[in-house]
This record gives sequence, C-alpha cells and structure tokens, in this order.
Amino acid sequence: MSQPESTPPDRPTEQSAEHSAEHSAEAGAGHPHTATLKRLERSSGRLAANAIARMDETLPWYRAMPPENRSWIGLVAQAGIAAFTEWFRQPDAPQAISTDVFGTAPRELTRAITLRQTVEMVRTTIEVMETAIDEVAAPGDESVLREALLVYAREIAFATAQVYAQAAEARGAWDARLESLVVNAVLSGEADEGAVSRAAALGWNSPEHVCVILGTAPDGDSELTVEAIRRASRGAKVQVLTGVLGNRLVVIAGGSDNPLHVAKALIGPYAAGPVVAGPVVADLLAATRSAQAAAAGLKACAAWQDAPRPVLADDLLPERAMAGDPAARDQLVEEIYRPLEEAGSALLETLSVYLEQASSLEGAARMLFVHPNTVRYRLRRVTDVTGWSPSDVRSAFTLRIALILGRLADAEAQL
Repeated sequence: MSQPESTPPDRPTEQSAEHSAEHSAEAGAGHPHTATLKRLERSSGRLAANAIARMDETLPWYRAMPPENRSWIGLVAQAGIAAFTEWFRQPDAPQAISTDVFGTAPRELTRAITLRQTVEMVRTTIEVMETAIDEVAAPGDESVLREALLVYAREIAFATAQVYAQAAEARGAWDARLESLVVNAVLSGEADEGAVSRAAALGWNSPEHVCVILGTAPDGDSELTVEAIRRASRGAKVQVLTGVLGNRLVVIAGGSDNPLHVAKALIGPYAAGPVVAGPVVADLLAATRSAQAAAAGLKACAAWQDAPRPVLADDLLPERAMAGDPAARDQLVEEIYRPLEEAGSALLETLSVYLEQASSLEGAARMLFVHPNTVRYRLRRVTDVTGWSPSDVRSAFTLRIALILGRLADAEAQL
C-alpha cells in the first residue's frame, strides 16, 4: 500500500482555536436550535469513537486492514461527523461536503478501500449517529435532528460517489497515457521490459500468442473507438492494448493463435478501408515484428484491390516485397525458395515451367518430357513443402514472386 501523500492538518494554534470558538459562538448565537447544536458539538468525538468501534465489530474487512488504513478511515469518520455539525449549524450555506469529509486524502482513501466498503463505512457512521439522536438532541429537537441527518446522509452519499468518480476518471486518463506509451513502443520497435511492466499495470497478463492489427481510425471521439474495441475483445475472449495514433487504429491482441479470427472479431470499430493483421508472435516483446508486417501490409494493400477485409500481412507478401519491404523479400526467399531448393532441383524446375506454361499440366509435361501425373505429383510436393498451392491463382502469383526473388538473391551471392 502506498504511503499517503498528504497529512492531516496541523493542530490549530491557540489563536486559531479562539477564532474558531468565536466563529462557532457567533454562528450558534442566532441558531434556532442552539442547545442541540452545542450538545452535538460536545458529542462529536464520542460519536466518532463509537462509529469506529461499530466498524471494528461489524465490518470484517475493517478489522483485517493494517493500522495505517484504519487510521485513514477513522479520520474520515471524524471529518464526516464534524462536517454534519457544521452543516447543521449553517444548513443554507454552500458547502463542499466531499472536500470537508474526504479532503484529508481522497486518493489514499480510494486506493485503500473500495466504493462498496466506503458505503458500508458511511452507513455505519450514520447509523451510530441516528441511534444517538435521542441522547444528543435537546428535548423537542429530536425530529429536527433526525430530519437533518437524513438530508445530510443523502448529501454524503453523493459526495462519496463524486470522490470515486473523480478517482476513476483520473485513473482512466492515466491508463490511457500508459497504454499509448506501450502501443507507441511496439510500433516504433522500442518495446522492452519497461513496456511489459507498463502493460502489466494495465491488466495485460502476458498471453502466449500476440498479433497486431492495423486499420484506419474512424472520425469522432477516439475514447469511444477504444471502448468499442474493448467490448469486442471481451466477446472474442482476447486481451487487447489499443489506441488511436494519427489516423490509425492500432490493436495489440493476445491470447489467440488465429490472427484472422481475432481481426474479424474486432473489425467493427475500424473505418472503411483495409484492415491488416500481422503474424502471431510469442509475446509483447516480439510484437514489433507483427506491427511492422501489418504496417507494410497496410501500405501495400493498394496493389491488391480485391484483398479481403481483414487480410493477413502474410497474404500480402508479394505486394509488400514489391513495395520495398525487406522483411517480405526475405520471408519469400527463406520460406518458399530455399525449402524448394533443398527439396531437389526437380521441384524448382517443375514449378518454374508450370508457371511459365500458364499453369497447364500438359504443357509443363511436354516441356519437361515427363508424364502429366509426374507434374501433378511434383506440384503436390511443392504445396507440401511451401504451404502454397500452384493451382490457386493467388498462391501461384506468390510462388512466382518467390522464385524471382530467390534467383536474384542467388545472383547477388555470386557477385
């Protein structure tokens, strides 16, 4: 638990105490219920002690708290009773109850106990004060004091909600800045253990499978867009870190090894235009590779007008390579050309001839002086080795680009 950043106000000096007493006397002199007011002032310390004793007796979470946190709650209870006394003295004067009651340390209070626990604390204090009405009120003032306490209880309830709402708003703004730092670090290639720690503070539980999804951000409030992504992620059962950077909506998704499935689940908030999912990587530290692939794919999407939406960055390898993405060039060579080369020259030769013959089995067989079934068998082997089928038009295009890049790489190596 963090140490409180503020301390209770210093004890009033003798001069300030005299001034306070004079002020109270002046305010109480014309009060319609002076006797009750004086009795309430004299009883405030005892009422606070009784409230704290009742909490210790009835609230298990209070008993389990460390002394430091219990002392903060005691201060708030005392401040609440003192604020009621002042409010009873001047019910028509404008007063900031949240400041009077929670002003000692609202930030520390919201960190130490939950809203539910604060409500229980306030309810217990009000109940103690209510049971003491007959004793505290002057004869004939019981109903007046009881009615005043009911109105004050409503005010303190609103004040409690205000304090926690402000704390939640402050946390939300801080979380948004923290999340933006993490997303920026991933996109810029600067993700390190510090970024992982910041992500953990946001609830990122280090899922095994991570991918980055990029697209155009919609016009309007970016906070609404981010919240829409969060709602969609809960339905898809994935963790997300997200943000709007310029005109891009960036989502770092974790917990699924199927990036296309995740992208389809989260596509709703994106504006019109291509949406590209990068490849799955092991963790957040490696997410830069997925982000770079997605960014390169987004840039290259213009070259494939019929690209599906969303589309995988790996399905855009030919366009990315032609757009100057060195990672795509290397991937095509290392994942397609080199495995075919290692599998034997027959596969490379057969694939090359087949593609040159407009994907004709018979034409390739004539050029190779083999039976069409031999060509068919070798093409199945190409699919097994590379994962790309020569009989599919799009895959054939990818294979052709891989062969070109592989030959260029071989030629450069011989220079």
